[in-house]
Amino acid sequence: MTYPMSSNEAEYTDADFETVRRIAQDEAGIHLPESKKTLVYSRVSRRLRELGYTSFQAYLDFVRMPGARDEMEKLICALTTNVTHFFREKKHFEHLQTVVVPHLAAKVRAGGRARLWSAACSTGQEPWSMAMSVMTAFPDAPSHDVRILATDINSEVVARAASGTYPEAETEGIPQPCKAQYMVPDPFGDMCFSGPICQLPAFKVLNLNAAWPIKGTFSAIFCRNVVIYFDEATRERLWQRLAEKLEPGGFLYVGHSERVTFVDRCGLQQIAPTIYRKDH
Repeated sequence: MTYPMSSNEAEYTDADFETVRRIAQDEAGIHLPESKKTLVYSRVSRRLRELGYTSFQAYLDFVRMPGARDEMEKLICALTTNVTHFFREKKHFEHLQTVVVPHLAAKVRAGGRARLWSAACSTGQEPWSMAMSVMTAFPDAPSHDVRILATDINSEVVARAASGTYPEAETEGIPQPCKAQYMVPDPFGDMCFSGPICQLPAFKVLNLNAAWPIKGTFSAIFCRNVVIYFDEATRERLWQRLAEKLEPGGFLYVGHSERVTFVDRCGLQQIAPTIYRKDH
C-alpha cells in the first residue's frame, strides 16, 4: 500500500515501513509495532527532508550502504526519544546516596574500586545526577578510584552529556545546594558542571544490543526507560547481560513502567518496584 501524500511529501509504502522495522530490530533491537507506522513516517521524513530525498526507498537504500554508518545512527536516533531530566524518579537517587554510596565509600577508602553505569545516559541528566548523589554522600570520591560510565547509542547526545552544560531552565530539578556547589554559569547564560565532580563520569557511545567492550563489574547500573523500545526476547537478553555485569550485592535500577522478567534466572531479587539487587 502507498499512503497518499501531498505534492511536497515523500512517498511512503508498507514496504518502506517494513524495511525501517527490520533496520531498527537488527541495528538496535528496537521493536516497531504496526501502531507506530505513522510515527515512523513523521520521524524519518525529517531525515529525508534534511538530505533532500523524495522517496523513502531511495533514502533507505542509501542508509544501508557501508559508507552511511553516520546516517544509520541518525535514523536509529530518530526512532527513539531522548526525554529526561535531573533526578528523574528521585527515589532511585535517594537509594543510591543513602544505601549504596556509604558502602562503596568504605570499600574504596580501604583501597578498593567502585564503578557505576548509566546505561542509556541520553543528554546526561542521569549520570550527572548520579555524580551529585555520590558527591553528597562521599565528597572526596574524585580522589579515589570511583567512576561513572555513561553510555548511549546516540553520539550527538553523548557529546552534549559530556559537555556538562545545560540551559538554566533544564537545571530546575537540581537542589539549590547542589547547583551552587557543582555548577557555574558560562558566558552564554547556561549552567555547566565544574570542579572535582567532573572527574567522576566518563562518556562513551555504546549500543546495548551489540558487543560491550566493558571490563569488570558495577556496584549499580541505571538502565531506565530503554527496554520499552524492545520486544520481549530482546528485553530478556538485556536483563540477563546487565545482571552479569553487576557485582554480588549490586543494584539495578529500571524505569517506572518496566519490570525485570525471570528475576531468579538473572540472579536478582526485587527489593522495590523498580530496584533489584544481585544475589550474593
